Amino acid sequence: MTPETLLQRLVSIPSLSGDESAVATFVADIAASWGFRVHRRLNNVWFEVGTGSPRLLLVSHLDTVKPCAGWLEDPWQTDWQNGVLAGLGANDAKGCVAALLMAARSLSAEPPDGTLVFAFTAEEETGGAQGMGEVLSRLGSLDVAFVGEPTALEPCIAQRGMLILGCTARGESGHVAHARLAENAIHKAARDISRLAGMVFEPDERLGSTQPQVTLIQGGLARNQVPDVCEFSVDLRTTPNLDHAALSERIARELESEVKVISTRYVPKATAPQSAIAQAALLASGRKAFVGSATTSDWAFLGDLPAIKIGPGDTHRSHRADEFITREELHAGVAFYQRAAHLYFAQKEARCGA
Repeated sequence: MTPETLLQRLVSIPSLSGDESAVATFVADIAASWGFRVHRRLNNVWFEVGTGSPRLLLVSHLDTVKPCAGWLEDPWQTDWQNGVLAGLGANDAKGCVAALLMAARSLSAEPPDGTLVFAFTAEEETGGAQGMGEVLSRLGSLDVAFVGEPTALEPCIAQRGMLILGCTARGESGHVAHARLAENAIHKAARDISRLAGMVFEPDERLGSTQPQVTLIQGGLARNQVPDVCEFSVDLRTTPNLDHAALSERIARELESEVKVISTRYVPKATAPQSAIAQAALLASGRKAFVGSATTSDWAFLGDLPAIKIGPGDTHRSHRADEFITREELHAGVAFYQRAAHLYFAQKEARCGA
């Protein structure tokens, strides 16, 4: 099976987040047919190549978002045309899945002096509770990781996190004709929203600054009634130099509204550029510098594990109509994962022989 055929088969299987059973079965069956001892938990699939330590995780996700408006063709029925495959998930992230599977098959012919753990997870697009959050503890001890996401094969050494706050402005209801006797909660919320719009937090070297974004607002019961409650949501895409707890407390002190933390699960991440996994990624990619990533991924759930986010495709195509990947990008992804694995383990051998 060629990388092109494999990716086309993967794209043809609908795998909306939370409904990945069919594609997980396909991946498990393919890997088993190639001789791997396959494990599965819910819609997560994994297997190992090699033995001993260190243990390198290579992970990407099987699920996709729902197709948005604007697709010119059926997002699941697609063919390679002029070296391009357009289809739901072709870029995010089934191109990475296909590249990892083909790399695993090649690497199994000459296993490294260590262990490669290949994992393909569910529900990455919707929070990872039944994906990486379910399977991580079952993968055994891990030393480092490559997280397969479309980065144009640029090694991402830092990734934004996500902090979600729920804010409630409280006032006192009354008739609008007697507004002086009431307290308008929407006006209070508006003052806080204005404050949030002006907040800019300390920048990160690779990811820049963090600015709060108000994304939802709800308040009022009737046109002629002063509202006593107004609720709004705040989304912050955080950087590794910011602590979620401290940031939440800081914002709460600045606002008139009550502030409640809704989610801190997506923690911002960074890996030291001098680490072995970072240097292996840089050498294997042929790039001259590391980059940061504005999007989140399963990296958020890997704890303190040194990791690099990298894969074929382009992040700017993700979650858009007619997302695509090219044949050259796919083949480059296969070659990258093979080279990067060898380079990482070679560094280990060099250290042992020094």
